[in-house]
Amino acid sequence: MEKFSPVGEKDITRAILTEFTKQFEEYVESDCVIIGGGPSGLMAGRNLTKAGKKVLIVERNNYLGGGFWIGGYLMNKVTVRHPGERALDELGIPYKEVRSGLFVADGPHACSKLIASACDNGVKFANMTVFEDLILKEDGRIFGAVINWTPISALPREITCVDPIAIESKVLIDATGHDAQVVKKLEERGLIKTKGFGAMWVEKSEDLIIEHTGEVHPGLIVTGMAVSTTYGLPRMGPTFGAMLLSGEKASEIVLEKLG
Repeated sequence: MEKFSPVGEKDITRAILTEFTKQFEEYVESDCVIIGGGPSGLMAGRNLTKAGKKVLIVERNNYLGGGFWIGGYLMNKVTVRHPGERALDELGIPYKEVRSGLFVADGPHACSKLIASACDNGVKFANMTVFEDLILKEDGRIFGAVINWTPISALPREITCVDPIAIESKVLIDATGHDAQVVKKLEERGLIKTKGFGAMWVEKSEDLIIEHTGEVHPGLIVTGMAVSTTYGLPRMGPTFGAMLLSGEKASEIVLEKLG
């Protein structure tokens, strides 16, 4: 068996440090920063980079994909209602039709395909990174995000005086799910009023999510389940077609804004 190359610990550390720093410096300024690396955020980022835009996704966890990995009730099958299978076809995700208009895919396979497609098209990620605040200028227009390491929030309060840093972007996308963390920061400042998501109603929720995906404040696009929290729409539960197509629509709106 061929032996591994003679590379030592310092070489490995230097490689990680150099490449991480180089990428982070480059993405301090982006065309679009997406907060949240679930299905909507990944789909939006994938389509934007496919169109040649520079995109950074900020994700508070060490993994990407959100609930797309596991579906509902810890059962790793994900459902998609027509016309959401169009996104599955585009991503090359296998699925089967279990009844007219209802499709089922393997969660890990579907999620890994989506993540790989985002990476292949050029999306970059700042994971284990938490969104803290907004950059607001020029009559409240959004120009970026304030971020910090996720582990900072787990430190004892008396030693958590660790200042965040800021990254700039031409457009920001809130893809933080039901938390709607970016929109909530606007609400804290009296710039917007959220309604909170409603009870489950699958037949209504997905169409309404797509309909309301869009710009909620100058420089901020809302997508996925953050849309339901912003506008008081019904929740959809463990079905993912609208999340994927909402991300697709969000990318189209961003591309129109960027020109």
